[in-house]
Amino acid sequence: MDITTRLEFDAGHRIPNHKSNCKNLHGHRYAIEVTVTGPIHDDRKSSDFGMVIDFSDVKQIIKDLVVEPWDHAFIVYQDDKEIVNFLKTLPDHKTVIFPVVPTAENMASEAHRILNSEFNKRFDGQLKIKQIRMYETPNSWADAI
Repeated sequence: MDITTRLEFDAGHRIPNHKSNCKNLHGHRYAIEVTVTGPIHDDRKSSDFGMVIDFSDVKQIIKDLVVEPWDHAFIVYQDDKEIVNFLKTLPDHKTVIFPVVPTAENMASEAHRILNSEFNKRFDGQLKIKQIRMYETPNSWADAI
């Protein structure tokens, strides 16, 4: 059975060397949808009876590992040295250094990597991340499967 939950966050980024406005510093209201797959609990005494997992439990994991670290941060590619160096001059600035350019595609992939690792640790393969959908705008998104 698959379940999906959605959270939103705000973050800034830029795509260095982009052919249009995305090369400039800017921000988005991102939304992340996480689809989890696993069996429905059939233990009548379990809090999760009839569920794959409680939505609030999934949301808390996503919030702790992706949303809170990325919310109201500037997400910058590690090799975008001009911006990395500039952000280091700002006291107490919330900066997230990405190993790849922070496109919607790469953010979805990074979220998938982070959450997949955590789900493997916590749930011994019983629950798996099936898909991450990262919305950069209401009409544009990337899926990591």
